[in-house]
Amino acid sequence: MDATFWAFVALIIFLALIVYLKVPGMLSSSLDERAAKIRNELDEARRLREEAQQLLAEYQRKRKDAEKEASELISAAEHEAAGLVQEARQKTEEYVARRTAMAEQKIALAETEAVNEVRRRAVDIAVAAAEKLIVEKADAKTQNQLFKDSVAEVKSRLN
Repeated sequence: MDATFWAFVALIIFLALIVYLKVPGMLSSSLDERAAKIRNELDEARRLREEAQQLLAEYQRKRKDAEKEASELISAAEHEAAGLVQEARQKTEEYVARRTAMAEQKIALAETEAVNEVRRRAVDIAVAAAEKLIVEKADAKTQNQLFKDSVAEVKSRLN
């Protein structure tokens, strides 16, 4: 018996032992388990991808809503600013009108006071001139009576 025969016998025993110990079944089940694990990982990856797409769509929707809200806020702020500018302009115009009216009233009052002062001085000058004329041309009793009448008349006109 040569070495080839014994190598052949060892090979047959080895193959019989492998079949007896169910190594091909173990290999097959191991490969099946690995294929199932890979399939599960692929399913999980698909599920995660779908969730990611849903999250992306949700965040895009939220971003659009936020942009719309920001646009509305900007529009409202612009409208409010325009209203405030208009209100400020109106208040400024009213203030200027009130100040102008007050200035005109002060001017009219000053004018009235000036006219009254001129009248008082004219009356004083007229009284002084009348007194001087009366002193020069009338006697003492007549002078006193005329002076009193004139003063009374001037006072009644001023009141």
